[in-house]
Amino acid sequence: MRAVVQTVGRASVTVDGEVVGAVDDGLLVLLGVTHTDTPQVARTMARKVHELRILDDERSAADTGAGILVVSQFTLYGDARRGRRPSWTAAAPAETAEPLVTAVVDALRERGASVATGRFRAHMLVESVNVGPRTILLDL
Repeated sequence: MRAVVQTVGRASVTVDGEVVGAVDDGLLVLLGVTHTDTPQVARTMARKVHELRILDDERSAADTGAGILVVSQFTLYGDARRGRRPSWTAAAPAETAEPLVTAVVDALRERGASVATGRFRAHMLVESVNVGPRTILLDL
């Protein structure tokens, strides 16, 4: 599982002209799933995201209550080493990935995080205003 975690002043996901998820002063998490990921990996990712000390004064979302917007992003497993057309073979198929993305979101909520999401399998417009900018890649 991979996540790109960014600090944002605001971020939102729009599908068909409707905002389906948004946060202010929090984290935008682009989340990719691969074939070997498990529910345990999802719980570990949720803990890492929630406790990641990337916010001001080396604080985490767990410390501050900052909102978290989680957006599924299979392209994090794209491989373009052999040319200009990426291969997506390392990305888990939607049937495998969707329950694991949901498991990360559920685990974050169980930890007390305020979580918004995109919409799986939808064409999403993701907007963000980065703060810092601070961006971390978590690769489990």
